[in-house]
Amino acid sequence: MSDQDRIEMHPEPVYGAGIWHFATYVDRYATDGYGEPRTVLDAIKLAGSVGDLAVVDLNWPFPPGDVSTAEVKDALAKENLRAIAVTPEFYTGEFAKGGFTHPDSAVRRKAIDLVAASAEVGRELGVDYIKLWPGQDGYDYPFQADYADLWDKSVSAVRELALAFPDLKFSIEYKPREPRNRMVFSSVARTLLAIEDMGVDNVGVLLDFGHSLYGGETPAEAARMAIARNKLFAIDVNDNFRGWDDDMVVGSVHLLETFEFFFALRDAGWEGVWQLDQFPFREDSVEAARAGIRTMRAFHRALDYLDREALAAAQSAQDALGAQRVAKRALFRALAESESM
Repeated sequence: MSDQDRIEMHPEPVYGAGIWHFATYVDRYATDGYGEPRTVLDAIKLAGSVGDLAVVDLNWPFPPGDVSTAEVKDALAKENLRAIAVTPEFYTGEFAKGGFTHPDSAVRRKAIDLVAASAEVGRELGVDYIKLWPGQDGYDYPFQADYADLWDKSVSAVRELALAFPDLKFSIEYKPREPRNRMVFSSVARTLLAIEDMGVDNVGVLLDFGHSLYGGETPAEAARMAIARNKLFAIDVNDNFRGWDDDMVVGSVHLLETFEFFFALRDAGWEGVWQLDQFPFREDSVEAARAGIRTMRAFHRALDYLDREALAAAQSAQDALGAQRVAKRALFRALAESESM
């Protein structure tokens, strides 16, 4: 039997991106920003020019804060895009001591209400989920906080929102640190444990590949853990050097680990959107998106080329070199083809 006879071609994945991929950025050095300021409407237009994107995740309130939902709907329709998610910004300066875990109950209520308002917007846009990234919920120093209190406040806030919007899904994007030195939802295991404590069905995990790397996880293994509990609601993909959340182009550093991540998704039957979360500070944002999608498309083809029997035999023997040889053969073939297209 030839390799071609053995190939089972799978349908092309749906590709998406966080709309911030097309924004302009600042850091603590270039406080004047990298490029000209853009509104969410500008970013949607750029996303539409990529050509292969079908869905986008939208920050809310819509930057710069005076853009209506109707304007966003019109802009998405014009670019043939759909909003897959809304990400409420309850991690800004006013929530510096926490959103869900702020010591002031009035500020905690403001954070919960902001997420609830974003959920109403999400309903209007027809999103698949509301993404929760509680970046300010955590601590910075030993003895600063009561860890049990932070946990209970985080769990109860998300439970309250999930019960208030039973028709929507809420996806928690975990991260080990930044902006807090330690975040409450810092790993896949802690996040799954928190979801178990919530006791609701409509809360799951958004697994950011770079956050998983940064946190010392093996992303493929983390994905398996979430899928085994039917809690992998969404993914974001990017890359980094493990020391920071660099949000680099997909596969630019950890090519083989990224391929293994997508293998884990395919092998477990997960069929969600393959979504970019890249921050092209100095690169052209449209070209960076195209580069990320081109690499993801190569992964998709490589998964079809993968000799599953040979891989299973190598893995059952824990033959590391043999397993990598099988994976590389499929991956390098697909990458070479993608460069010739």
